[in-house]
Amino acid sequence: DMHMPAEGIFHNLMIVAIRKSYPGHARKVMNAIWGLPGAMFTKCIVVVDHDVDVHNLREVVWKALNHIDPERDIQFTLGPVDQLEHASRLPSFGSKMGVDSTRKWPSEGFARPWPDEIVMDEETKKKVDAMWASLGLG
Repeated sequence: DMHMPAEGIFHNLMIVAIRKSYPGHARKVMNAIWGLPGAMFTKCIVVVDHDVDVHNLREVVWKALNHIDPERDIQFTLGPVDQLEHASRLPSFGSKMGVDSTRKWPSEGFARPWPDEIVMDEETKKKVDAMWASLGLG
C-alpha cells in the first residue's frame, strides 16, 4: 500500500508498506520510486512493514521512529525536485531522504532478536480507559 498524505503537501512525503522479502528491499523500493516519472519529485519516502496502516499517521510515526537507527536506516540522495520546491539549494535539483522503517533482519546487520510487539488484551484496555476517564484524561 502507499499513501501521500496532505500533511506532506503530497509530493514531499510518500509512505510505502512492503512485505520485505530480501535484505535491502526497502532501499530498492525507495530507489525504484525515485526512478518513476510520476514519483521522481518525491522528497521523502518512508518504507514500513506490510502490517502498518500507511493511512494512519499515528501508527506510521510510532513504527517509523521505533524501527530506525538513524545512521543505518536513513539514506540521502540527490535528484530532481519540484520546480516549486523552495528548500532546495538549486532550482529543480535537490536532496531527498529515504527511511527504512522495516523490521531488521540478521542479514541486514541486526545481530539482536527483534522484539515482539506488546499488545494489551481488551480487558486491560477497558481498565486503562476507565482509569484515564476517572482522572479527566479520557
